[in-house]
Amino acid sequence: MPVLRPDARRVTGSYLQPLIEAAQARGVAPAALAAAAGLPATALDRLPDSLGAADYVRLLGAGAELADDPHFGLHVGERVKLGTYSVYGLILLSCRDFGQAFQQTLRYEQLAHDLGRSLLHLDGEQAHYEWVSNYPEGNRHLVESVFAGIRTFSTWLAGAALPAPQLRFTHAQQADGAEYERIFGVLPRFGAPVNAAGFDAQLLGWPVPNADVGLYPVLQQHAEQLLRERSRRDDGVVAQVHAAIIRNLAHDRVRLASIAEELKLSPRTLQRKLSEAGASFQQVLDQARYALATDYLRQGSLSLVDIAFLLGYQEQSAFSHAFKEWSGVNPGAWRDGGHLRL
Repeated sequence: MPVLRPDARRVTGSYLQPLIEAAQARGVAPAALAAAAGLPATALDRLPDSLGAADYVRLLGAGAELADDPHFGLHVGERVKLGTYSVYGLILLSCRDFGQAFQQTLRYEQLAHDLGRSLLHLDGEQAHYEWVSNYPEGNRHLVESVFAGIRTFSTWLAGAALPAPQLRFTHAQQADGAEYERIFGVLPRFGAPVNAAGFDAQLLGWPVPNADVGLYPVLQQHAEQLLRERSRRDDGVVAQVHAAIIRNLAHDRVRLASIAEELKLSPRTLQRKLSEAGASFQQVLDQARYALATDYLRQGSLSLVDIAFLLGYQEQSAFSHAFKEWSGVNPGAWRDGGHLRL
């Protein structure tokens, strides 16, 4: 996962599309929207390949003001489609169930935008999805658009109405509740410590009815390649941690404390820097291990036991379990699948 300076954070053009559509539906032309956000009036004449994430946040605020729409973020989220999330959206469509879809969201959300990061916590029979904004001082429409988009897309994936979540937002309520109830099926709790949705953990086992699971390995490998390209373009803390992990994997020195020491940082400081970059130590570790694993699996002379050792696992079973979580298949099946090889 690449670390990004605040001024290097981006959103893809496809992720920008629902915002433009929501504004136009309320009589706000792209030129007026762009100008109100401090962009050239022609900036949105054609959908750009990408846009600065901070510019996107300003566009949300400008759209709400120009449209005089207190629920603008919700209405942006309602217009989310499969193509909104680009490659990441296609991966979600190829997931066998919602549990796998959530796991892919944690890993590939950044391929659509750098606006924030997703987290998933399990607490017994309850699951808690949390979204941490990279722009906590930005307007509330950002958070509301993200959660409305997730609700819209998840309903589409399920092919049926989803149970109402236990929804919490950190911002205060600034608009009437009827529109929240229409979209989410519930009025959120406002002024909460985090932006999160709680739901029955059994939902993670719900199948994705029209999933093309056969496409998952190919799409997932393509997404991993895109992540690696982003990492190579970056020279920040995530790239440093990634390189340090690679150097130390086979020596079983890839704990947070040991990597922090190598980088001459305290563990707490390293965690903070990674968090500011929209990453976690475990995510960077998993990415490094998966990238190496796919390279090792192409080398027929290495057994699965050898690969597990090189990746810092004590047992082959632990490696096999982790690899199946990353790729959807066990390492032996991945190695046998000739169509997966570059």
